Amino acid sequence: MADDPVRRPGEGQTRRRGAVLEEAILDAAVEELTESGFAGLTMDRVAERARTNKNAIYRRWPNRLALGIAAYRRLAKSVQPPDTGNLRDDVLEQLRRANRHWSSPLGSVLRELIAAAGGASELMAQLPDQSADAVAASWLTILGRAVARGEAAPEALHPRVATVAIVLLRNEFVVRGVPTAPDEVLVEIVDEVYLPLVRQRGTHSS
Repeated sequence: MADDPVRRPGEGQTRRRGAVLEEAILDAAVEELTESGFAGLTMDRVAERARTNKNAIYRRWPNRLALGIAAYRRLAKSVQPPDTGNLRDDVLEQLRRANRHWSSPLGSVLRELIAAAGGASELMAQLPDQSADAVAASWLTILGRAVARGEAAPEALHPRVATVAIVLLRNEFVVRGVPTAPDEVLVEIVDEVYLPLVRQRGTHSS
């Protein structure tokens, strides 16, 4: 049975099915998400923009949050961790990247989605680079390079140690609700918390 009949001027009735219709819905959801954020994303508006009906959307995404996450995935891009040659600069650059992203309009959408997900791990895992495993992998890469260079002891290579800086930055946005974190806060996280913790896990090569 057809998913979606669409009539174009001067043509007979055409039908979009499968991947073609899914692409049209996702494109519409991306546009709505970009213009109105997650708060303004509705199935009605996406259906109208995609020139389809809500049933076609619900057959693919069970609710507004699932559709919002799918749309965000099309907007977000994964970036490789920095490799400046020393741990402090790597950590600071990674925090600055995260701060710029979380402060951006797309980052605002991300914060809305995280709040709507309510910490559900299966939903968080669908957000690019936001699952616990993805976050840990990125930061363990940075810390692993430092261990290889002799800047940190192997004992420091632990997920909770590796991710403490980004957790503290995330708290600035999620818990304190700041629109952006001043750079001095990022420096403080690195110099007063992250590096002392890493060094405490083993001898630090100078």
